[in-house]
Amino acid sequence: MAKKGYWIVLHVSAADGAVMAEYAKLAKPVIEGAGGRLIIRGNPAKTHEAGVNEPAIVVEFESVEKAIATYESAGYQTAFKVIDGKVKRDVRIVEGL
Repeated sequence: MAKKGYWIVLHVSAADGAVMAEYAKLAKPVIEGAGGRLIIRGNPAKTHEAGVNEPAIVVEFESVEKAIATYESAGYQTAFKVIDGKVKRDVRIVEGL
């Protein structure tokens, strides 16, 4: 059985609500269409180390290959262009255990 793949998205600075709403409108159908499932979305209950108090998002996919393919897809890249240069975040694609 293949291991699950995850997008770990950590916002580094505050994002404009209207920009994020437009991004979400475009990104959500692409992610869901690829089988992505939102696991976590919200601000930290408590911060440690770097102490960045900005949203964290985790999206689960059936495999790390599917997670990578979805991020690199034309549909998702169209959504990403909405936030490119406007939102500072750290995105990691990780294979589950």
